[in-house]
Amino acid sequence: MSAPAPKTRINVLQPGLYLVATPIGNLRDITLRALDVLGGADLILAEDTRVAGKLLAAHGLSGKLERYDEHAAARARPKALAALAAGAKVALISDAGTPLVSDPGYRLVREVVDLGLAVHPIPGASALLAALTVAALPTDRFLFAGFPPPKTVARRAFFQDLAPVRATLVFYEGGSRLAASLADMAAVFGAERPAAVARELTKLHETVLRASLAELAADPRNDGPKGEIVVLVGPGAERAATADEADVALAEALTRAGPAEAASEVAKALGLPRRDLYARALALKGRA
Repeated sequence: MSAPAPKTRINVLQPGLYLVATPIGNLRDITLRALDVLGGADLILAEDTRVAGKLLAAHGLSGKLERYDEHAAARARPKALAALAAGAKVALISDAGTPLVSDPGYRLVREVVDLGLAVHPIPGASALLAALTVAALPTDRFLFAGFPPPKTVARRAFFQDLAPVRATLVFYEGGSRLAASLADMAAVFGAERPAAVARELTKLHETVLRASLAELAADPRNDGPKGEIVVLVGPGAERAATADEADVALAEALTRAGPAEAASEVAKALGLPRRDLYARALALKGRA
């Protein structure tokens, strides 16, 4: 009995803007759907047409390419919007990874949405998510902060604003500024704060260094490395609530509940012993 004939894939795209994730290094890390879209698009907006051309050629594709980076966006956007309004299928790609993540494209998406036209996400590779999964830091809550400012004073102020965030912080950074950024992170977030530096993910020289911020700042491997770099900083320890903060929370809870219930509520919210809070709640209740 002969094997059934393979199903023919039909490449039919609806008009609209397609945000297509492309590989961050390994060219095989592209989805079949992304290849369908790039092969069927009327126009491909690319951060660098030379990089995009190599990607298309590697997968046996060709297409009309137009530059769309921070310098060309103002000129290219009206032409792209006109094409979309006429029913075209337009794909947007960055040099690597998911479009709009520290790459141009937000204004284009905003204007396409304002015109009532369709926007389609074509998910795939992302340096941010790839680094997060291998950093061995908490992943239940994270904040992507993009590239830190290049100058020390502005960079430290930038980090200071993020210091209270109780989540894993994720940054992109250039090799020439990596050591200085790590030193500033250690100064602001704390020398012992757990962190990771992920470099060249999915490529031949993929490297992930996991240590404290002080150790990473002193590591010679982080002094001017080449390649794309993601820095991740683990969440800091929770600060214990003060007695005054506990009293404020108890007083508010006592307006809605009795001492026992109020103590339980505040104990759960602030991570403090319920027994101590119950005694304090009785004292506050008696004083009222």
